[in-house]
Amino acid sequence: MELRDQIIEQLKQVIDPELNINVVDLGLIYKIDIKENNNVYIEMTLTTPGCPLHDSITSGVKHAVAYLEEINDVEVLMVWHPAWSPERMSEAAMKQLRG
Repeated sequence: MELRDQIIEQLKQVIDPELNINVVDLGLIYKIDIKENNNVYIEMTLTTPGCPLHDSITSGVKHAVAYLEEINDVEVLMVWHPAWSPERMSEAAMKQLRG
């Protein structure tokens, strides 16, 4: 499996506790860059800028990716543009919300 795919699989382990859906299917991950020496740079957002779980989710993303042996360092940058909207969600996430 490609390293990028491994990273995405790890990110699917990070669950937004309010919606109980992973950050990938929610569409919160905007960018994954694998740089020299397998340093990873991730741009992500949250469903709302004032989310009280900001630190918890960001930390979860960093630790999930750092779990991979090949990864040397992980940098997570929280961005607010473009703003998150429900259209970013995967079909699986939409189905899960509909119940």
